[in-house]
Amino acid sequence: MNSTWISLGVLAALAPSIRQRIQLSRAKHRSLAGHSRMAKRLARWLPGYSFDETQFFGCDGAPENIQTQRRAAFFALANTLQTRHPLSIAATTAARADISDMQFIAAYRVPFQFSPLVREHLKVGSFLQSAQGVQVTDLDGQVFYDLTGSYGVNVFGADFYKHTMAQGLALTQDLGPVLGAYHPCVASNATRLKALSGMDEVSFHMSGTEAVMQAVRLARYHTGRKNIVRFCGAYHGWWEDVQPGPGNPMPPRETYTLSDMSERSLAVLRTRKDIACVLVNPLQALHPNANAPGDSTLVDSSRRAAYDREAYTAWLKALRQVCTERGIVLIFDEVFMGFRLAAGGAQAYFGVQADMVTYGKTLGGGFPVGVVCGKQAWMHRFHEDRPADICFARGTFNAHPAVMGAMSAFLDQLETPEIQALYEGLDERWNARAQRFNVTMMSHGLPLRAANMSSVWTLFYTQPSRYNWMLQYYLRLHGLALSWVGTGRLIFSLNYDDASFEAVLEKFVLAAEHMKQDGWWWHSPEITNKSIRRQILKETLFR
Repeated sequence: MNSTWISLGVLAALAPSIRQRIQLSRAKHRSLAGHSRMAKRLARWLPGYSFDETQFFGCDGAPENIQTQRRAAFFALANTLQTRHPLSIAATTAARADISDMQFIAAYRVPFQFSPLVREHLKVGSFLQSAQGVQVTDLDGQVFYDLTGSYGVNVFGADFYKHTMAQGLALTQDLGPVLGAYHPCVASNATRLKALSGMDEVSFHMSGTEAVMQAVRLARYHTGRKNIVRFCGAYHGWWEDVQPGPGNPMPPRETYTLSDMSERSLAVLRTRKDIACVLVNPLQALHPNANAPGDSTLVDSSRRAAYDREAYTAWLKALRQVCTERGIVLIFDEVFMGFRLAAGGAQAYFGVQADMVTYGKTLGGGFPVGVVCGKQAWMHRFHEDRPADICFARGTFNAHPAVMGAMSAFLDQLETPEIQALYEGLDERWNARAQRFNVTMMSHGLPLRAANMSSVWTLFYTQPSRYNWMLQYYLRLHGLALSWVGTGRLIFSLNYDDASFEAVLEKFVLAAEHMKQDGWWWHSPEITNKSIRRQILKETLFR
């Protein structure tokens, strides 16, 4: 009898924690992106395999004549690229053995089954000699329209940043490399950033990743709580706590990855007492609960994206209210999108004030930078009454004179009528361009569409295919420069005028029609995204 009462007592004591555990599990997104531990296990189990030439051109069951057509087109494309860009490709090949980043990028441009043959034959250059306007030029003098956006740095165009970099160096050249002490422009930068962000204090760092690290450290320091919340698919840098899935050698420890735009996630925030902060990357509104799209995962045509500003604004307001009620620090990670949506960033664009906001990329005026702006209660790093109780953060190159000078020039330019004019009707302009893109693709019978969040685009495909990733090479052939993630992320600088956009659109049509004519979009009614995934599973299991 006593043992029964003891068991009942134990169950009663455990009941609240069991309910919390179930609630937390229900708040996770059902995809692998929402289950970091399972994703890591599967990543370890997934065997590598690659197609030989026969399999490469016919893995979708295409008839022999289509396979022959594809094979001829593949090697003709490879030969044209090699002939047109010999210096750029030679320089890339020579440097790849020494630079690990280049090895990674080369291996993950396309799905791994196709990667070895692509790397052997379909070579591209990674070196450029100049940038001008909305274009870049490679070592062979070949000119491309730039759709890379320099990973988000290039908001206003290459010439803008050449100017701010030169101004920054001229402003601070007398101080040169002196670190520790500050150039006078640092104080001005801090004052203007406070005004832009609506915050009380500022700290400078060397990268966006470092800025996010410091914001999280401060949140943990002041709340006394250890756990952080990130939302499924969101990117906040490559350090352990915020990138807990594949790609991180450590399992998630003190991070909850919850479903974005979900009432169940709000319920977790309302009831738990161990959450220090919530991280929000506004870019995630373009593809909620999905990882950043890249062509290395473009195994079929299931990739989708869509942006609903009204719905995401409502979500952020609900999130703001819950964080306020529970004393949770709300951090907007604007490293990527900062100053792209509005001069006041995502806070101004969505009308929601965070507790801390991180900036990077474009704010450095062309140089590397990270910044944390926050309310005084969260930014303070020590306690007067407990002198050993501190939250330490330093870095040798924090507030480097040249970077601070370029930031000052950037902030100067941000206030000019010319730059302010770029923000007028920004969403309407880029939404109209995306709509024109989609109408054009439809009118040409091409299985390609775009979704956009202002000037950041994701392309997706309307016809099931295993070869959509080939489009990035046809786009390059026709004069468009994409980043290594291919058609998953196009980043237009805001200085694209209508004529430049029309030129890009024309090249898209030429590239897509070329790809279609070469047989890569051959389609059988039996081919569906589901059948493609089933085929990949068979390939994986029976290798």
